[in-house]
Amino acid sequence: MRRSAFNVQGVSHILRRLRPTSPAAICAFALAGLLLVAGCGKKGPLVPPEAFAPGAVATLAVEQKGDRFFVSWEAPTRDAGGRPLKDLAGFRLYRRPVLPPGEDCEECPTAYRLVKTVDLDYLRDVTVYGNRYVVPDAGVENGTTYQYKVIAFRKDGSESAPSNRARRLKVAAPPAPRLTAASTPTGILLRWEPARTPGADFAGYDLYRRRGDDLGTLVLLTPTPVKEQRYEDREVERGVTYFYTVREVTGADGQLVEGAASNEASGALTAPSD
Repeated sequence: MRRSAFNVQGVSHILRRLRPTSPAAICAFALAGLLLVAGCGKKGPLVPPEAFAPGAVATLAVEQKGDRFFVSWEAPTRDAGGRPLKDLAGFRLYRRPVLPPGEDCEECPTAYRLVKTVDLDYLRDVTVYGNRYVVPDAGVENGTTYQYKVIAFRKDGSESAPSNRARRLKVAAPPAPRLTAASTPTGILLRWEPARTPGADFAGYDLYRRRGDDLGTLVLLTPTPVKEQRYEDREVERGVTYFYTVREVTGADGQLVEGAASNEASGALTAPSD
């Protein structure tokens, strides 16, 4: 930035003509100081407003359980400029049907529709596991592929860039098996009967467990689907009642699909025999 002639030459000329002890000189000296400071001060680069918006979500994913999709993502922890994110207020989840090649248009204004606004102060129908948010979506039809994106927003209304895209084909889910549980001194033995004869797309069964009425303890016991129709859970504590459900798993469009949840069965360790 160039200094004006008044800043350097004009002020010097005034100071030479005035006595240092006069009131006018004192005012001129003060003015000169302000001008010189303003002219010589260093200024950092301007930060654009969009840099304070939330960083974009990068972990969007979608799974099918029963007849619903479950869309999930982790909340960003930094803003678009890389600073710790403050005042995150929520998310807007969007969905669009994927059309055949030649007809599909993701950038068209009417391609996406708003599925849900997630207000962090009012998490209605939203489950949170640590920093991951899970939203169920029942408005999907068999045979249609859907694509999702999510946008984070702050309390001041600033929005992040759109997230990564997550795509899934909706298929007919397997029906629910029938589950029973038998308590033993060493564990809980679970058996189930499928509601149909497994087909060529059969991948196994997923088994879930929780402790008592605490929904936060719900875990998947089988990291990979099991093919047998029985499972003995030995990782249990005495004095605790456990509740179980099982789902049939099939393969569709290169992805695993969980069927409807079975009835809930409970069990607890029995007293050891003498």
